Amino acid sequence: MGTMGAHIVTVDGLRLRVTVRGSGQPLLLVMGIGGSIEMWQPLVDALPGFQTIAFDAPGSGESDRPSRPLRMSGLARITDAMLAALGYRQVDVLGVSYGGAIAQQLAYQHPDRVRRLVLAATTCGLGAVPGNPLALLLLATPLRYYSPAFFEAVAPRLYGGATGRRPELAERQAVARLLRAPSLGGYVLQLSAIVGWSSLRFLHRIQQPTLVMTGDDDPIIPVVNGRILAGRIPAARLHLVRGGGHLFLLDQAAESAAVIGQFLRSSEP
Repeated sequence: MGTMGAHIVTVDGLRLRVTVRGSGQPLLLVMGIGGSIEMWQPLVDALPGFQTIAFDAPGSGESDRPSRPLRMSGLARITDAMLAALGYRQVDVLGVSYGGAIAQQLAYQHPDRVRRLVLAATTCGLGAVPGNPLALLLLATPLRYYSPAFFEAVAPRLYGGATGRRPELAERQAVARLLRAPSLGGYVLQLSAIVGWSSLRFLHRIQQPTLVMTGDDDPIIPVVNGRILAGRIPAARLHLVRGGGHLFLLDQAAESAAVIGQFLRSSEP
């Protein structure tokens, strides 16, 4: 399958917007809460040699909003079915933040679909060590998707890292977010799926080689959460991104892409 523009895949009666770009080893990208395909651009540009599959989660971007709340297991099932509909038997999976929770669930629930796993700026859910309370409060509202001024004002406190150090990076993100802002209802549905969710009980059963990446300047996800994941998943290793904030995949894209590419291409078990 070569590059395709955005197209619609219907799963369980939900229309999902998907893009497939480039060629090579297939890599599914699972974005954080409320995020859309557009936000992946900096990382995809820095990651040649892979066929990247990105999608708007139900309730975000241009995908349908489900009529009832989905649990994490439901989101993983829909993601698995979407990959099957696109004709993929097996893919590598990269999940960031909220998308990292979906990625963990997918690797556990549909192990044959996932070859290797990359978990970036994410946690095990319930049982994780919470971040800065102000950052978590700001995260509970989708206002940063609707108001570029609000996003630019809160980005340094919310995301840390290079976005906190370089205002122009926050501006570029603000524009990408505004293009495809999630509906408030869709955002609340996404939040409700993760309430009470935890991967602690099954992390030891995730068999795939796993790269856990965590930034040491992430106000939302303290580093210890990466250590918990890497410590419990049998074939995992931890990569600490120096000066990395919550958006290190995007605001330190070249550095992140080099680490991810090396891990996905390596043949070591």
